[in-house]
Amino acid sequence: MITLFKMLSAWPLWLLHGAGFVMGWLVFLASPTYHRRFLDNAHQAGLCWRQWLGAVGEGGKLVAELPRLWLGGPVPTAWDGVDHVEAALALGKGVVFFTPHLGCFEVTAQAYALRFGQSGQPMTVLFRPPRQAWLREAVEASRQRPGLQTAPTTLSGVKQMIKALKKGESVGLLPDQVPPQGMGVMAPFFGRDAYTMTLSVRLVQQTGATVLLAWGERLSWGRGYRVHVQPLTEALPEMLPEAVTAVNQAMETLVRQCPAQYLWGYARYKRPRDTL
Repeated sequence: MITLFKMLSAWPLWLLHGAGFVMGWLVFLASPTYHRRFLDNAHQAGLCWRQWLGAVGEGGKLVAELPRLWLGGPVPTAWDGVDHVEAALALGKGVVFFTPHLGCFEVTAQAYALRFGQSGQPMTVLFRPPRQAWLREAVEASRQRPGLQTAPTTLSGVKQMIKALKKGESVGLLPDQVPPQGMGVMAPFFGRDAYTMTLSVRLVQQTGATVLLAWGERLSWGRGYRVHVQPLTEALPEMLPEAVTAVNQAMETLVRQCPAQYLWGYARYKRPRDTL
């Protein structure tokens, strides 16, 4: 399988995205479970079919582009809001990037590493190794690159991220990812309670780091990506439940900017696993 990934990594983005578009629709039509979860989540957010329809093909593109992002050469990337990153780094308090399952979240960390990480301000991303050995090899290779480091989903990984922030470096998280049991609280997400990680809030509260919201827009016809960055409009509340709710609301704001690229098929409202 790793040989297939290496072969696909040489394909142009437009071809990978074309194949991914078809794959996204095939899965949507062939899997009753995925189809039902996708529609339930989109309807929970109050979307009409015109708003979510594009996300069917975009979900397939997300999978198809991985070989190129993990094993291939750099992809074309533009920035929207790079001044917010520069200003946050200049404060020297560390930066926590909150990124939902929107667009290409892999490219946000890679773009940061290329522009800022290699000049002395690396990013550390939370990393849960895949269970498949061949896939673990590919993912680890993609996330161990100049300016980009990984932290495991363990206590040592949390300490690693705190240490990075205290040095004025950056950390990247997906706050809408369901955490293991005991590492989250219930908080509303699009009006329905979802088990939500507390780590994102605790990192900010313990270090005083600056929060930025970021997501990677997938451009049409394989033209590359645009990384969007914006500041958090209000400081996080001091109380943990309220702060986690505020993070979810911030993620909702990003998703509503481009609902056609959100991963609506993700099991956001599932019960958490007991172990990491």
